Amino acid sequence: MKAYRAICFDFDYTLGDSTDSIVAGFQYGFARLGQPVPDRETVRGTIGYLLEDAYELLTGDGDPDHKAQFRAYFLEVAKPRQREETTLFPGAAELLRGLHSRGVRLGIVSTKTGETIEYIMDRYGLKDTLEFVIGSYDVTRHKPHPEGILKALDRMGVSKEEFLYCGDTVLDAEAAQRAGVDFAAVLNGTTPGEDFAPWPCVQIARDLPELARALTPNQ
Repeated sequence: MKAYRAICFDFDYTLGDSTDSIVAGFQYGFARLGQPVPDRETVRGTIGYLLEDAYELLTGDGDPDHKAQFRAYFLEVAKPRQREETTLFPGAAELLRGLHSRGVRLGIVSTKTGETIEYIMDRYGLKDTLEFVIGSYDVTRHKPHPEGILKALDRMGVSKEEFLYCGDTVLDAEAAQRAGVDFAAVLNGTTPGEDFAPWPCVQIARDLPELARALTPNQ
């Protein structure tokens, strides 16, 4: 793989795992709204979507007020738990520290709230490896729209050819393609490798250590 000056990552199921708190938030929010409560695997399949989009996907309810209320209920339960319970995948810290030590500029572009991600990364002592976090409240159009990636490009001031986006879903892959940047998939989530076949990928890594090796010069 070529050397990149700047790399941005998705967060959930790319760098970190917030499954337990996300499932709890979904189940609480659905119960409060009188919707059938989804099981764990159903919720896992929506991780990476904007909360409002995930709610509509699972319920068919597109009412903006209901979606906003779901977000409020979700955050009531999930936000404090995500801040303290989220874990990073094996190899995440080593990947970020290694890239940062080589002068690669790093950021996160996610549908999770930026405040929550910054808290988690600070808890793991990794916040200083990142130039910024672009979260759900920092854009008006969410993945697969490329707004977040394009905003990252603008902040970093690098060319599209010098930039790589890494994620775990086809939403991430489509956003990268629409932004005109390279994309690397990491299979930490629920999306199997074959689902990335329609999308141009410079790498499909089974985990973060494999991605780190691919991003290491002369490997």
